[in-house]
Amino acid sequence: MLRSFVRSSRAVRSKSSANAALMASHLRRVAQQRDKQAFRELFEAFGPRVKALLMRQGADVTMAEDIAQETLLTVWRKAHLFAEDKGSVSTWIFTIARNLRIDRLRRQVVWQRWSEENYEGECDDPLPDELVSRRQESEQIARVLATLPEEQVAVVRLSYVDGLSHLEIADQLKLPLGTVKSRMRLAYQKVRSALEGLR
Repeated sequence: MLRSFVRSSRAVRSKSSANAALMASHLRRVAQQRDKQAFRELFEAFGPRVKALLMRQGADVTMAEDIAQETLLTVWRKAHLFAEDKGSVSTWIFTIARNLRIDRLRRQVVWQRWSEENYEGECDDPLPDELVSRRQESEQIARVLATLPEEQVAVVRLSYVDGLSHLEIADQLKLPLGTVKSRMRLAYQKVRSALEGLR
């Protein structure tokens, strides 16, 4: 059974690596040849995922669709800026989407005229000790993630980096939903235990 599990894990990693290589190849073709078919495949692969991620982060359907389209148009225009040695295609595309959403939210802020009444308020900027605490937590999380088994790292990456739901992860990894949830829970418990040591 263990051998079967190891073979299955290797197959999933191999499929995931092959898919990442295919997406990188499509992006290169867009950058170098303005290949419309390659772009269409990128659009079909990432459009729905970007929209789903944005909706999970609180965007309504219209905003999510708008930003998803704007994200993929940015990919078409700026494909030449992608650097494979700095990260995966999915990370690059999701970063574009995140930045576009932040820009959209900033433009929606209603600015008010400054008055003396507004002057007497507390600053919302984090205090220096809070910044240090956040940095320590980030470093501790990175250390814990580095010790997790590959199968737990895979589900964490698909959830928090690629923005997939548990059901989507189960479908992509060809695993039962309960297995995905169990791996997420184990990874979360390890991270939480490590962070409790900082407090």
